[in-house]
Amino acid sequence: MAERRWVGYNVQRQILDEEAVDEMAEKSESKVVLSESIKKSMRCSGPRLKSCLLDSIPVLSWLPRYPVKDNALSDLISGISVGVMHLPQGMAYALLAAVPPVFGLYSSFYPVLIYFIFGTSKHISVGTYAVMSVMIGSVTEQLAPESNFMQWDNGTNTSIVDETAMNKERVKVAAAVTFLSGLFQILLGLVRFGFVVTYLSEPLVRGYTTGAAIHVIVSQLKYTFGTNPLRHSGPLSLIYTVLEVSYLIPKTNVGTLVVSVVTIIGLMLAKQLSVYLNKKLPVPIPVELLTIIIATIISWQVGLEQKYGVDVVGDIPSGLQPPVLPDATVLGQVIGNAFALAVVGYGMVISLGRIFALKYGYKVDSNQELIALGLSNSIGGIFQCFAISCSMSRTMVQHSTGGKTQVAGALSAMVILFITLWIGHLFEELPKAVLAAIIYVNLSSMMKQFTDIPALWKTNRVDMLIWVVTFILTLLLNPDLGLAASIGFSMLTVIFRTQLPKYSLLGQVPNTDIYRPVEDYNQVRQVPGILIFRCSATLYFANAEMYQDALAEKSGIDITKKLAIKKKLEAKRKRHEKKIARKARKAAKKNTVNVSPPGQEEAPEREEHTSVATIEVDPEPDPSLPRAIVLDLSPVNFLDTVGVKTLRSIQIDYGEIGIEVVLAGCQTAVVDNLQTGGFFNEKVTKSCVFSTIHDAVLHCQSTRMSQHKHPKPQCTPLFSNTYTQMQEKTEWMDMASTHF
Repeated sequence: MAERRWVGYNVQRQILDEEAVDEMAEKSESKVVLSESIKKSMRCSGPRLKSCLLDSIPVLSWLPRYPVKDNALSDLISGISVGVMHLPQGMAYALLAAVPPVFGLYSSFYPVLIYFIFGTSKHISVGTYAVMSVMIGSVTEQLAPESNFMQWDNGTNTSIVDETAMNKERVKVAAAVTFLSGLFQILLGLVRFGFVVTYLSEPLVRGYTTGAAIHVIVSQLKYTFGTNPLRHSGPLSLIYTVLEVSYLIPKTNVGTLVVSVVTIIGLMLAKQLSVYLNKKLPVPIPVELLTIIIATIISWQVGLEQKYGVDVVGDIPSGLQPPVLPDATVLGQVIGNAFALAVVGYGMVISLGRIFALKYGYKVDSNQELIALGLSNSIGGIFQCFAISCSMSRTMVQHSTGGKTQVAGALSAMVILFITLWIGHLFEELPKAVLAAIIYVNLSSMMKQFTDIPALWKTNRVDMLIWVVTFILTLLLNPDLGLAASIGFSMLTVIFRTQLPKYSLLGQVPNTDIYRPVEDYNQVRQVPGILIFRCSATLYFANAEMYQDALAEKSGIDITKKLAIKKKLEAKRKRHEKKIARKARKAAKKNTVNVSPPGQEEAPEREEHTSVATIEVDPEPDPSLPRAIVLDLSPVNFLDTVGVKTLRSIQIDYGEIGIEVVLAGCQTAVVDNLQTGGFFNEKVTKSCVFSTIHDAVLHCQSTRMSQHKHPKPQCTPLFSNTYTQMQEKTEWMDMASTHF
């Protein structure tokens, strides 16, 4: 190890309290008036209008400057590659949303074009997403269950499902919840609420997506086994569904199961081959597209539906759907689900968007992303799309194939438009089991997130607890309620951490102005007569009482007991004073000088002897107690009224037993909280607040030296004609000198 180079320096200055710092630095007292800020925000000018327009519609700012020669070819290749992926994923994820597959193609077209106009991320690929689709599916199947569309078939004497009516109703529900989630996102973006994603920590998101992936897998089991289990909704529905599928395993359609197994094995082998050849090929192999093409041809040639009863996609209408406003009667039933969709979808978009923005050196506007995603969902809902977000797999393909701008996303939408208008009907014979297999293989990466648990156990066990609890809540309560419960639990961990902080006594590192916890360092020593106390969390109503208890424990001072003893002594002293006063009045009457009769000489004046009683008013301080306590508030970023009252109470209580209490390391906001909270008054000023711990320590030491040089009188005559207490005015220039 290289020898550490020590650079010495010498600082000489006065001891600075907060009052002196304000005067020296000329603290500004100007405050922003609400009316002025509103007027300023409402002012309009040409440049400001132009800036607002470009910020609201980002495509107007970057598209005119689009470098065609540099980016056009790479964006074209990337757009075609991503568009090819949209086809199988859109159809597969439509099954998750419990709507016909063609609506997955619509959801891969309209929202992508809207995001191209309003989005700010250059590299992400928006569109259908597994987690969002399964959340949509839970809503559609809850509000439009199969039991509502059962009809009696006279030919077979059995009940059958009217799939046409059921699909129509489910599309209506999916469009309504998508439209409402888009409105929520637009509203949150307009009120600059983009920071809401900060409540979705990485462990929470990864635990949630893993739990949602389990829901996705379970929802596709019916297509894998070719059975038709009852749909369960609400809490514990996942467990009921697994039990129902297990009960129906003897009724498995062998043809469907064979198709599923062969497709899964083929996909996994093809993806491994694609990974191996990625370095040698300019674009990745479109494994999913090749799979659905081959499966469709085999199904058409063999007749899987007619001969083996394998369920296929069915009718895929050509063309686009006309716009339809969502059903207002449905909107009131899906408010909670829509808000959950809005938060989850935005969380995925902004997370991936920031990763690529940091990598390539551009900025992603979180509030504009909310508005862009909201417009994509709300306009998409009018065109009967279901909620979209950002897909990690498509984003990685877009990035790996050279996509550099949002043009790649727009080109992928054109590919979907071409498929929808002209060749969509060719996939009508595609088995649904193949789409389920595509979902399984694509979700295999999410299953790898279970490795987060041992990794978090080693690094941060609270984060591991958040991951595990989020995963369990998502499994048991479904994705919508599970998300809300997980966020609540995550917030509780923050509250608990502020209620259980680390309390430390600080000591000085030798020959420095640095102070560290005594229990963590061997060479750190406490300053004699001065107790320096620090709490690692902010001080507010939830931990104010614990702060006082910890201070009493660390200092070894039972302040309640000390104050009780002092009150008893005060009461005893007052009773003693009253007793002495009564005796003095009686003695005064006896010693009154008698007046002599006329003609007689005055009796010689009797020598007056008056005993003087003394009482102790300032006893010698207890040497076992510190003379001062320094409260290090550097970790505190705000104080509420309870926190201010706590500090005021500490200062008064410990001051009663002769211990000076000062504050150190306060941020400007904390000092303002102290001032507005009534901490300062005529007797307590900012002179008890210091910028650094070292300033506070030097102040306390200088105060001790002053008291030692000029001690107060220890007793006061109770009866005397005059009593003069000598006071000396001494001016101290406290200089702090540090050498290291």
